[in-house]
Amino acid sequence: MALIHFNTQGFDKALASDTPMLVDFWATWCGPCQMLGPVIEQLAEEYEGKDVLVGKVDVDESPELAARYGVMSVPTVILFQNGEEKDRKVGVMPFEVYDELLDGALS
Repeated sequence: MALIHFNTQGFDKALASDTPMLVDFWATWCGPCQMLGPVIEQLAEEYEGKDVLVGKVDVDESPELAARYGVMSVPTVILFQNGEEKDRKVGVMPFEVYDELLDGALS
């Protein structure tokens, strides 16, 4: 499965599963978010076929999700496991940081 663009309903459905999720909370007007976009897309491609979901939430389209998880600045990338927040990275990080998060979620 490629990169998923979550709305609230789709996010809640995915969160209810046991599948680990790496979710990029972003906004179209956010310069650093635009820089991070290709990294998140690369992660989605690399982890395709593995038991993880990689997705994005536009905080302007789904402000209730941003509020629910206390996302105060974008980009914020959150790793969810078993429906719970496991880790959070705020700001743009290198590919390897997110790669390690996903590897940890799979092991």
